[in-house]
Amino acid sequence: MKRLAKVDLHDTLPKAEASRRLAAAQERLLRLRLTLGGQIGGDKARLGPPLCVLFEGWDASGKGGSIKRLVDHLDPRHVRVAQFAAPTFDEKRHHFLWRFWPVLPGWGGMTVLDRSWYGRVLVERVEGFATEQQWGRAYDEIVEFERTLAAEGMIIVKFWMHISSKEQLRRFESRRDDPLRSWKLTDEDWRNREKRSAYKHAVEDMLARTGHPAGPWHVIPGDDKPTARVLVVEQVCAAVEEALDRHGMVLPE
Repeated sequence: MKRLAKVDLHDTLPKAEASRRLAAAQERLLRLRLTLGGQIGGDKARLGPPLCVLFEGWDASGKGGSIKRLVDHLDPRHVRVAQFAAPTFDEKRHHFLWRFWPVLPGWGGMTVLDRSWYGRVLVERVEGFATEQQWGRAYDEIVEFERTLAAEGMIIVKFWMHISSKEQLRRFESRRDDPLRSWKLTDEDWRNREKRSAYKHAVEDMLARTGHPAGPWHVIPGDDKPTARVLVVEQVCAAVEEALDRHGMVLPE
């Protein structure tokens, strides 16, 4: 069975429980983030490992809302949110990974990526923006890139936000009919939806070929937005706690 087929999109948290768990996870992440940055903890002069959280997912799958809840309680001086769309003409002159280096966090830092280097094996593969040879070798290039970052200490948390075709259509139509959100829906979104089957095959290949111990994939059921947001923040907390323990740093209370 393919990985996406195993995701239970009907498994949702009760509203009150989701609200409680999200608030607790956000408070926990704030303490962990301050520990990584050397602002609190036993040794305030010691910086924790860099944290990179990247989001991929279907159009309208809730990436933006999850990112908002992830960083909502954090000091904006302590986290960078970077969004990536199609590469510019100048960026195309370089290796496809080149444009991501400048936004990666250093020790004590945190970066959240709204889409990432996985565009090479998703949209560039499906839409023909990269040759089969280019996207075919990108799986190994990406894994080695992430292993290099992890070897230097980086915490890498990767999310695929998964929603059903039915729920995606409902969200598209809701955006279309709302004047304040219609700008978020483009003709390209509708075209991508028509190619959902091709994208699904590309996603399955990505999950199977680029998950590794230093950068495992977390597939988040996104049909229920409150549940998805809880799972995202809690998973980031768990990854940071594991890394702090591995580096011999005291966890905040």
